[in-house]
Amino acid sequence: MTISYDELLKQREALDLQISEARKAALNDAISQVRALVAKFELTPQDVFPAGRAARPAATTGAKVAPKYRNPATGQTWTGRGKPPRWIQNENREQFAI
Repeated sequence: MTISYDELLKQREALDLQISEARKAALNDAISQVRALVAKFELTPQDVFPAGRAARPAATTGAKVAPKYRNPATGQTWTGRGKPPRWIQNENREQFAI
């Protein structure tokens, strides 16, 4: 017994609708439970979602580093991390310090 493509698409649409309705019902139940717990324990948003925890990204994630060296001729800068640019290679870096 082979089911046609069109019949499978109809079944998928029906399942998507059932999933959506089941999610709405489960979500309503979850929200009711959360509201009951908040009222029972007199919780505040700060109790549930403390500002200092997940709101801050990790200290090293995307941290910008201030440049330490500047090329006086072009104004290009370099932080001192990674491969040195050509204008500072084999040079005394103190003369380019910012």
